[in-house]
Amino acid sequence: MTENTSGGAPEPSKPPEPSGVDLARVALRAAKDAARARGDAAQQKKQARRGGLRSGARADGRDPMALGSAINRLITERGWEAPAAVGGVMGRWPQIVGEDVAKHCVPEKYDEDERVLTVRCDSTAWATNLRLLAPTLVARLNEDLGHGRVTLIKVQGPGGPARRYGPLRAPGSTGPGDTYG
Repeated sequence: MTENTSGGAPEPSKPPEPSGVDLARVALRAAKDAARARGDAAQQKKQARRGGLRSGARADGRDPMALGSAINRLITERGWEAPAAVGGVMGRWPQIVGEDVAKHCVPEKYDEDERVLTVRCDSTAWATNLRLLAPTLVARLNEDLGHGRVTLIKVQGPGGPARRYGPLRAPGSTGPGDTYG
């Protein structure tokens, strides 16, 4: 501690000045940063003279890519894996359920939120048959798509003919559609 001749409080001690190795490290870091800045500026000027950024010998994000890779990247970026997988199942429906069932039952839509696959059958007999096969199909679809992607298969029977309204209608009748259902 140093004594103050004026009789007041002692002077606070200053941190030691960097010297030797520490001073060399600070100078080297400053020189590297300056060189890096000069190099970046020179590289940008060179690229601007050549007509903008160009791809070099190594692959980067600006290079063209195969269509399949681009589509897979888009599907992943947008989070469309589940709908794309279900769309693939709809395309392979005959291989999954068999040719016989596929001739009479067609998948119509998939609700991603509720994880329900809706299938329309061309007759009530095939709709009943598919309802009996539904647990097996759900297991097979989940095996193909991933666990829990399909929780329920909603089977719909055939739609009735278009309802025609005309002057010759019985009171209280809903038309020819009242026999379907």
